[in-house]
Amino acid sequence: MSKTKGQKKHILSELEDKISRAKSVVFASFSGLGVKENEELRGKLKSENSEYYVAKKTLLGLAYKEKGIDSLNIKDFSGQVAVVFGYEDEVAPAKILNQFKKNNEDKINFIGGILENKYIDAERVNDLAKLPSKIELYARLVGSINAPVSGFVNSLAGNLRNFVYALKAIEEKK
Repeated sequence: MSKTKGQKKHILSELEDKISRAKSVVFASFSGLGVKENEELRGKLKSENSEYYVAKKTLLGLAYKEKGIDSLNIKDFSGQVAVVFGYEDEVAPAKILNQFKKNNEDKINFIGGILENKYIDAERVNDLAKLPSKIELYARLVGSINAPVSGFVNSLAGNLRNFVYALKAIEEKK
């Protein structure tokens, strides 16, 4: 059933709002995706503060044109197009879709995405999916910062330990 002009305007304004709030966007083509699988994917994305949205390509194109991203031609995308908006972590939508794609082969594929208001192709989205998450990167950073301090503490403890062993050896001699 076709939508009225008022409904389309509402969807367009909703899309523009989502686009302006999103840190990253991933476009995916989907076919043969069942309701159960669809709800599972939506749940995983929602837990990472991301959103799965399906709209007509013309409305998506208009929304991106309004936001000043003219290089994106959504009408060239084949099949049905789903848009995943990442509101918190730039990498999360691509990672979750990639993980879902492994379990549901040939049902969902990357088409492209938007990162820092620039269009990226499917290959770059795939590369993005392989990056560690923000939390993992923070953990690595903290570990790197902590490494010299813990090494220093261990070397001081080693000197103290060796001193205690030397005193113990002297005591055993006497």
